[in-house]
Formats: sequence, structure tokens, C-alpha cells
Amino acid sequence: MDKNKILALLAALIATTIYGLNHTIAKVVMPHHIGAFGFIQLRLMGAGFIFLIVSFFAPKQKIDTADYLRLFFAALLGMCINMLMFFKGLELSTPINSSVIITLTPLIVLVLSYIFLKEKMGVLKLGGIFIGFVGAVILTFYGKKVSANAPNVMLGNIMFLINASAFAGYLVVSKPLTQKYNILVILKWMFLIGIILSFPITQSEFRTVEWTLLPFEAIWRMSFVVIGTTFLTYLLNIYALKTLPASTIGAFIYLQPLIAIIYAIISGNDTLDLVKIIAILLVFSGVALASSKIKK
Repeated sequence: MDKNKILALLAALIATTIYGLNHTIAKVVMPHHIGAFGFIQLRLMGAGFIFLIVSFFAPKQKIDTADYLRLFFAALLGMCINMLMFFKGLELSTPINSSVIITLTPLIVLVLSYIFLKEKMGVLKLGGIFIGFVGAVILTFYGKKVSANAPNVMLGNIMFLINASAFAGYLVVSKPLTQKYNILVILKWMFLIGIILSFPITQSEFRTVEWTLLPFEAIWRMSFVVIGTTFLTYLLNIYALKTLPASTIGAFIYLQPLIAIIYAIISGNDTLDLVKIIAILLVFSGVALASSKIKK
């Protein structure tokens, strides 16, 4: 295995680990210190500013006019719909639900490929998609009991499904851009577009945050989300996409539930029960079947 591929795999692994921890780290501060949509404005503005600064050290590149539309849709999917649905869903549901439902991303990529790219799907893949979605449906509609920590589990889980779909689309749309432009140039433009598109939705919650009264626990968690979950993960994923296929990056999503579940249980922010375990096994089994190669 060549050095570039090893570095790309390492980048994807680090990004996945950060995402796995983020399910619980971000959950704790919402909505007590900052609302989900306000958090997204903080993410976009904070990470966008960092990308703007570091982009000055990147080679000067002009974006072709034809690629602005692809940039727009990549930002819409990856920096708006993906972020907004994930954080609002996390505010309403639980860290374990979010980490499991996000593993449906590769299945959604398969469905999109079948619809738009006319790729063939065998019995195993169709069966895997069906089993995976059954597990997701169980997780989505199970746990209607309202609590202070998860006020609307069902709605939150539906938002996770939208989030997974948007992230799958983002990986596919942004892949060609990584082959053509410097990653810092791409991300600078994506975050700028993302800030503009999301501002009408996020600005009201952002303005209500009492920044001077925030405790240290909230500050370090917000900093982790801006620097780790946003700046580093997007940088690492785009870097990995330059070398690895989008499907390989998507496969790293399977590690998120393991990391998220362990951290959520250790930190006391979520619990496992029999129904959740069955749903998780169904999702994992479906993903394994749908991702398997059919021998000729």
C-alpha cells in the first residue's frame, strides 16, 4: 500500500473518531446553552474563518464557471441540510440513535446510484437495503417517550435520515471537485456558500446566546465542534477523497456507532436496551449485505 493511500485512510479514521465523539459532546450543550440552528451558524462562521485564513497559504486557483453549480449543491448538501438536520435531530433525539442511523448513508448511496446512474443491484443488495431500513424504521419510531434529554425522538430520528441522505449526496457531488482543485480552495468556497444559505435559518438562535455567561464546559464543547468536528473533519474527509473512492469514505461511517455508543454510555448520556440492540443489528446486517460483492 502506497504512502498516499495510508495517509488518506488515517485521515478518514481520525475524522470518523471525531464524529463518533461529537454525537455526545455536542448533545450536552443543546439547547441549554445554544440552540441547534445557532450552533450551526457558530460552526460555519468559526470553521469558515479558519479555512479563509489557511487558504491564503494554498496555491491560487480560479474556479471554472461550470463548477460553481457543483460547489453550490455540495455546500447545500454538506454545509446546510447535512449540518442543520443532524444538529436539530441531535437536540431532539439521542446520541446512539444518531450514530446508528448515519450508517445508512452507504445504503442511500446505493439507492441513488440505482435511480440516477442506472447501476444494477442484485438480490443481496436489495435484501440488505430492506433489512437496513427495517432497523432504521424501528429506531425511528421506537422511544416516543418524551424526556428533557430527548424531547421528540421520532422527529429527531427522521431528521437523522435526512442528514444521512444529504451526506451521501455531498460525498458524491464533491468527489470530482477534489480531483480538480486544492482542498483548501474548495472548502473556503463551500463554507462561504453554506454561511449565506443557512443564515436566514440560523441567525435568530445565534443572537439569543448569552456568550458572556457561558460556563467552561460549554465553551470547550463548542470549540471542539468548531475546530474538531467541522474544520478538521471536513479537511480530513476532503483530503481522503482525493485518494480514496467516496464509497470507502462512507464505509468508515460504520465505526461511528461503536465509538459513539461507548462514549455515550460511559459519560451517562444514553442507554442501550433490547429493542435498540435488535435495531442496531438489523442496520449493521443490512449494510453488510448491501455492501457485499456478488461473485460472478
